[in-house]
Amino acid sequence: MLTNSLVELDRRHLVHPVSSFRGHEARGVRILKSAKGATVTDAEGRQLIDGFAGLWCVNAGYGQESVIEAAAEQMRRLPYATGYFDLGSEAPIRLAAELAERSPGDLNHIYFTLGGSDAVDSTIRFVRYYWHAKGQPQRDQFISVEQGYHGSTTMGAGLTALPGFHDGFGVPYAWQHKISSHYLYRNPLGDDPKTVIDASVAELRAKVAAIGEDRVAAFYVEPIQGSGGVLVPPKGWIKAMRDVCKELGILFIADEVITGFGRTGPIFASAEEGIVPDFMTCAKGLTSGYVPMGAVFMADHVYDTIADGAGAKAVGHGFTYSAHPVSAAVALEVLRLYEGGLFDNGIKAGARLMAGLESLRDHPLVGDVRGRGLLAAVELVTDKDKKTPLPAEVQPATRLLDRAWDQGLIVRSFAQGVFGYAPPLCCTDSEIDAIVERTRTVLDLTLEDPEIRAVLR
Repeated sequence: MLTNSLVELDRRHLVHPVSSFRGHEARGVRILKSAKGATVTDAEGRQLIDGFAGLWCVNAGYGQESVIEAAAEQMRRLPYATGYFDLGSEAPIRLAAELAERSPGDLNHIYFTLGGSDAVDSTIRFVRYYWHAKGQPQRDQFISVEQGYHGSTTMGAGLTALPGFHDGFGVPYAWQHKISSHYLYRNPLGDDPKTVIDASVAELRAKVAAIGEDRVAAFYVEPIQGSGGVLVPPKGWIKAMRDVCKELGILFIADEVITGFGRTGPIFASAEEGIVPDFMTCAKGLTSGYVPMGAVFMADHVYDTIADGAGAKAVGHGFTYSAHPVSAAVALEVLRLYEGGLFDNGIKAGARLMAGLESLRDHPLVGDVRGRGLLAAVELVTDKDKKTPLPAEVQPATRLLDRAWDQGLIVRSFAQGVFGYAPPLCCTDSEIDAIVERTRTVLDLTLEDPEIRAVLR
């Protein structure tokens, strides 16, 4: 009765993120009741492996008692402290120092936000301020990458290049421009890395020239495109784009909201790519999703330019909950757990996951397997030679998600028929193997669908 009551209350009152309002009313909510490690339990007692770590975020796994204690202790001692009026508290000060010590290059200045979307929005404001301080206010044009995701706040949604975040919202704005994704599996130029890199470099240069070199403020990119379908760039692509931006004097923003904190192996993917961005955003794994928090990392030259430009004036950007002491205390303890063994286990688990998913490549429905570390995707097709996606009429996202759930597995299911994986770093060998085997079962069941059999080649 309690579950039924909650389902009905949910229908009546709770607006879910990125959902069909009417579709959700019809389907009803699936209620999660508890979780431990990489396993979640729903209200009916069903146990599932969370192969997506919530929303790419519970990197440390569920139920870490030391994290819970860190939050409780901070709440007892000082549950809130503003960062306004030159006030502060110990936990966020220590966290900023710890993050700066581990960041690539000279990203030594940290501004804390509530999550990834407002971290991206904060960079837009800081970028604008930077160019005004440089005496170049005309630099107000921004470039991002097709199929990229940079949040769903008003300005960030325009940098995002996924139609679902634009339709009905009046974005992107005229000052937000896009270049093509590197998407190797479906790149019209083929999958030769050098060809794709050269073409992307040429396209970025052409886009800047068309806008006006003295007008482009910043370029945004994810080290691996997450919500676009886990699209992994060819090795050297990120560095090539960074080099062009540096040559043309364009600020380079690495959006590591998904890739940060061991998701691809190292603490930050930018280090693996051999680059130092001008800004870097993170969230999700920063607190392992236990509490909200995001961060903007600023390079020394960015901070100094803004600071000198403002002089004695306040830089007018801030949030009530920026540098929240409870979130910072959680993040410090999560960082301790990461470096106490979870990063190492994540590297091992990531290698096992990729090997397991590669073993699915010969399945009749598998067109592509891609990923790095514990961030991966399997793309389904009905014709491997033509790379024909699953028919839209079967509603692949919903059907595959439901089928995986029935097999005791939570994964991301993208609309075009792509499974996304981002399991917690604490996963055991047996849990990784179960993710792969349950995926195989879902593929086999889908292969028997009459609508799939009718178009399979």
